[in-house]
Amino acid sequence: MSARVAAATTAALLGAGALALPSATAHAADQTSAPTSTRASAQTSASHDRPLVVAHRGASAYAPENTFAAIDKAADMGFRWVENDVQRTKDGELVIMHDDTLKRTTNVEQLFPDRAPWKVADFTAAEIARLDAGSWFAPKYAGQRVPTLKQYMNRVSRNHQSLVFEFKKPELYPGIEKQGLAVLRKTGWLDRHHVKSKLVIQSFSADSVKTVHKLRPDIKTGFLGTPAVADLPAYAKFSDQINSTHTSISREYVAAIHSLKGPHRKRLEIFTWTVNDAAAAQRVAGFGVNGIITNTPDVVRKAIS
Repeated sequence: MSARVAAATTAALLGAGALALPSATAHAADQTSAPTSTRASAQTSASHDRPLVVAHRGASAYAPENTFAAIDKAADMGFRWVENDVQRTKDGELVIMHDDTLKRTTNVEQLFPDRAPWKVADFTAAEIARLDAGSWFAPKYAGQRVPTLKQYMNRVSRNHQSLVFEFKKPELYPGIEKQGLAVLRKTGWLDRHHVKSKLVIQSFSADSVKTVHKLRPDIKTGFLGTPAVADLPAYAKFSDQINSTHTSISREYVAAIHSLKGPHRKRLEIFTWTVNDAAAAQRVAGFGVNGIITNTPDVVRKAIS
């Protein structure tokens, strides 16, 4: 997720229009084999964290964000919840990438020097599959790739992890909600077990969250932003969580969220982000937040233990 607060820009809560089905795109299978360990620790040791600790883009302080290495690192550290970002390529493949440009976290400038500004939407899945998504972080991660959503979901499953799934900048990719749900269904993530306890879908776009809720009202959803307290009842009609940046909330704001019920008639929740130090973790835990999204999950876990 980005470090900005999307509040004022989401007042219009209109439904999305017609949604496109995903196009068929040939792409490589999982780029690396899954570790032999079942990583049972990721399934159990963090399962009772309160607040829940979510590894932001994987354990992204310790491995390149949104790669297999990052979610594997989170699993190795004992964290069962991870967060990711989903965008779409030129030829219709969904991939795991935070920025709408490939420049910051890959070697795209070296491989394609004449393709500035290197937008995700301007490259095919095959071109993105060639990129090194690890060397920018550390030499030992050279060769990490940008996963497709299908590859990523299979890896999260193998790691016995759960997912906070973010549609990133959906206004750039009409129909991405229906397409993303199709991939989740094909990878086994829309059965009752996953929907009930292993999946949250969030976005900075109220329209996108509302679309997901309309398409699959059983899925737990989250709106990224800090709406005014007076506006919270409107969001509670289609969003189970209000997921705000930690610098924008207070004990009173958290209490206002908890005073409402979401679309599933359960108490509205808040996952706050991006909390990377002990003091901030203790502060928001004291507010009673339900989850903490962090690049440094070990630091947060220790702080709130």
